[in-house]
This record gives sequence, C-alpha cells and structure tokens, in this order.
Amino acid sequence: MTASTDANTAYPFGPLPADDAVEHLRRLMADRPMSKVTMPYGGDIWIVHRNRAARQVLSDPRFVREPFRTGERVVPFFVPFPDFLRTTLQFEDPPQHGKLRKLVQKAISPRRVRDMRASAVAFANELIDDMLARGGVRNLVSEYTVALPIEMLSSLLGVPSSDREKFERWSSSTLAVAGRSEEEVEADLAELSAYMTDLIAKRREEPRDDLLSALAHARERDETLTDAEILPIAFILIVGGFDNTATFLATGVLSLLHSDEQRALLMSDPDGLAPTAAEEILRHGQWAIGRPVGGGGGMVPFVATEDVEVDGQLIAAGEAVSFDPGAVNHDAGVIDDPARFDITRSHNPHLMLSHGLHHCLGAPLARMELQVGIAELFKRIPGLRLAGEPEFRHDVLTQPMTNLPVTW
Repeated sequence: MTASTDANTAYPFGPLPADDAVEHLRRLMADRPMSKVTMPYGGDIWIVHRNRAARQVLSDPRFVREPFRTGERVVPFFVPFPDFLRTTLQFEDPPQHGKLRKLVQKAISPRRVRDMRASAVAFANELIDDMLARGGVRNLVSEYTVALPIEMLSSLLGVPSSDREKFERWSSSTLAVAGRSEEEVEADLAELSAYMTDLIAKRREEPRDDLLSALAHARERDETLTDAEILPIAFILIVGGFDNTATFLATGVLSLLHSDEQRALLMSDPDGLAPTAAEEILRHGQWAIGRPVGGGGGMVPFVATEDVEVDGQLIAAGEAVSFDPGAVNHDAGVIDDPARFDITRSHNPHLMLSHGLHHCLGAPLARMELQVGIAELFKRIPGLRLAGEPEFRHDVLTQPMTNLPVTW
C-alpha cells in the first residue's frame, strides 16, 4: 500500500508499540479525516480514520458494493480478495440487502440468542472439563476458542457438530489468500455448496427449530426464498459465525493474560463484567496482546454512486472508500483514553462489528459467545497462564490464531 504524507502522519505506517501507534493515529486524525491509499490490488481507495466519518459512510446508501459483487471492479485490498466472499450477503445492496437482513434478523433474534446462552455455558464447561482432565499444556484455540463458536453455529444453523472439522477446512479454504490453488478452493466451495443445498432440502421437507429451517420456509411477498438466496446467507454465517468469533475469543483471552490488573478485575465479577469486557476486547484486544501494531488495514470497501462529502472531504462518484477499524476504534474524539485497555469501559462506540446498514448480522451471537467464553474460562481456571508464544496463520484473510499454549 502506498500513500504520500510526512512521517508524523504517514499512512499506512509500519508496526509500532501499541501506545505509539495510538499516538500516531491521534496526529493523523487531527490532520485529516481520511487518506487516499493505493492498494496492491484494485487501485486507489479512501481509508477513513475518524469514527464519526466512518459511521456516516456506513449509514449512507450512496455507498454500494455492487461493482465488486458483479466483478466489474477489483476489490481494493492488500491481498487478492477471495471471490467466495463477493457472493455473500455482505456484498448485497438495498433493497435486496434489506430484504435478506430482515429475514435473518428474525432468525437470530435477541430472544433466540438468550435461549442459546445456557447451552453455550454448558458446552464451554464441557470443553473446560476436557482440558482440565488432560492437564499439561493445552492449545486453547483448537480445544476451546474454535470449538465453542462452531458448536453454537451448528446449533443455530441446524448442522451436526460432528461436521466441525469440515467447516473449519471449508472456511480456511474459502478465505485463503495464499497457499492454495484456485482449483482447490473451488473444489472446497463446491463441497460446501452441495452440503448446504442438501441440508436446505431436508429442512424444506422436515423443518426444525433452526435458522436453515426458518430461511427455507421464510416468505417475502408470498415468495419463498430460493436456494440461491439462502446459500449466501449461510455462507457468511459459517465464515463469520465461527472464524471471526474464534479470533475475538482467543485474542480476548491473550489480552487478559497480558494484563494482571484487568484479569484480576474480571475475576472479581466475571459475569457482571463480561459484557463490557467483551466490547473492550472487540475494540482493543488486538492492541493489548503485546504485539506491535501497524496502520493500513481496511474493512470491506464501497463505491460512491455520486459525489459525497464526508467530514469535509469530497469522495467523488466512482471512488472506493473503506475505514480502518484500528483507527476508528482509537479515535480520542469519541473514546476516552483510547490507548488504555479497560474492561469496565461503559461508553465504547467501537466499529469492529460495523454499523448502520451493514452492522454484523451475527453480532448478538458473537457478543454472547465472547461473554460466555471469557467468563466461564476464568471462573473455572483462575490460574490460567501462557505456556509459550501464540502462533498465527498468515495464508488466510483473517490471519487467525492457530495455537495459544496455556497451562494452570
């Protein structure tokens, strides 16, 4: 990625200690609301730095994703953007976007998520029991932070949890940015499509109390949703529903293991502090795990359908725009003392789960899993500690943690 400016407000910028990165962003946001960056793929894009400006973009229907969905435009990104994601609900625009969101929101209602909470607590404790029984050094990622959200997603969608390994493989493949051939990715996507199509057909014949059944029998203006409409919804939930949540959960545990103060605070009232702890992990967890932080990333971009002024900056018709979550989540204009990791933070307007028209559909489920996953783990294993350095995977778009060695 390239952009031109002076060193004090350079963007993008290389990895810095977290506090230094926050200070760099402060200077940057004082200088301008956004920077024009040339991505390695897809050309130029405006990257928004300020929180309020990002909210304006995310709430304005004049910013669309259709040119990326149709393949008319290459997605401006730092790696080749997986074709698979362009077929999902994430790339739909109104009115189709709103129609599908409304149906999914009925199925992932706050009430359903509340009903799932008890089963999440029970399963989290099963996983913890297994780790305690094995003892020694455990990989918290494979044994807990991935296993919990996949079980919850399986319950929500109505797929057997015994297929967990398949979903892990399919997700990693469809999000691959290196290491896999186009043919291998297409083969995995075909397997996933065939699996889900068969499951949808079964739910049309014999509906159950799950999301696929709800979608298979949902009606919009007296028309039942087609498989072609249901599949992209299922795909984005499969990927976002456990891959991202697993990453948030692993990052949350690691951030707390790096802060004796915040960990002790959490353990003083795990259930009471879990909600604000989850929000602070979403906002700042990646900055609190002891690794240097760089600036330059962006969320899925949009294209302006006409000239739009955002925070004093003109975004011309046809120009691409996105926002940097690291920047908007550390904007001192809306977040007090943004460099501080504070699990009691009551006002926390982060945008890690997006906002407005494009607010994450699975947000209620992700928040519940994060709250339960953190609270139950530290209640049951208060002496949890690191037993080595975490490992990350860099050939997948989300760069997930693959190994978090812990003991107690």
